[in-house]
Amino acid sequence: MIVITGAAGFIGSCLTSKLNQEGISDLILSDDFSNKNKNKNLIGKQFSKKVNRNIFLDWLAKNHKSVHFVFHIGARTNTTEFDYTIFERLNLNYSKSLWKSCSRFQIPFIYASSAATYGMGELGFNDNHEFVEKLNPLNPYGISKNEFDKWVLQQHDLPPFWAGFKFFNVYGPNEYHKGRMASVVFHTFNQIKNTGGMKLFKSHNNNYEDGKQLRDFIYIKDVINVLYFMMNHKKNSGLYNLGTGHARTFLDLAQIAFTCMNVKERISFIETPSDLLDKYQYFTEAIMHKLRNIGFNQQYTVLEEGIKDYIKNYLLEEKYY
Repeated sequence: MIVITGAAGFIGSCLTSKLNQEGISDLILSDDFSNKNKNKNLIGKQFSKKVNRNIFLDWLAKNHKSVHFVFHIGARTNTTEFDYTIFERLNLNYSKSLWKSCSRFQIPFIYASSAATYGMGELGFNDNHEFVEKLNPLNPYGISKNEFDKWVLQQHDLPPFWAGFKFFNVYGPNEYHKGRMASVVFHTFNQIKNTGGMKLFKSHNNNYEDGKQLRDFIYIKDVINVLYFMMNHKKNSGLYNLGTGHARTFLDLAQIAFTCMNVKERISFIETPSDLLDKYQYFTEAIMHKLRNIGFNQQYTVLEEGIKDYIKNYLLEEKYY
């Protein structure tokens, strides 16, 4: 059987669908399962059992002989939460305990890191291990992810295979429950639907015009294709970037959304919220050589096609993946 933590969430639930599509239904889904909106992500999915995250480590100790792979996708992802103790408990210490279990029981292990570990990107976006100790994340969420990456690289007791993926800006179906933390594509769709227009943040950096801030946006279907590939590959353990390698502007994103919704373009610019101002990334772009070099050769979905699929096949119909 295969374990997915954070299984009711955005990426975890889409990964569950991907595995179902590949004929895999012997899945153990772990989460807190207390959010009714979040649980809608699992309707229609096939799995063997749900296990609450608070008892999952005990469950694994008793059932490890039947577990063939662990995807540790669960995490606290609120980048506007500044109480580090929350991240320390959920993102760092829990992940350490799960790593130790997978090492002890020799279970292959993939976990979710984040591009938030790169901070302002002053050292670039290189997933070589030598850079990890030098990174300077901008918020407690990014710090917790980087601290776990650093800890992992110091370990001598290892799972038989492991990979940590630094997710860049993921968008796509099954993020209805995420609120403020949902993708810009999701918020753009809803703003256009509700107001007929879209408000983007002004630039407070002279190197970037308003709306020309850049992000590496990656469609969720590409993310889960990579995770599935790596589950079968089970070689070349390490940290990996997971983006497209091609940054696009927020203005591009908004214009594509207007086109897909057949709404006349109306874009305005507002001040960046004060709690984000000194922690705002103006540019992210994954260096993707490492993943390609181990054999992942699939093409990533271009932004135009990803947004079109997301809006027309999911958001407009209020459907799940």
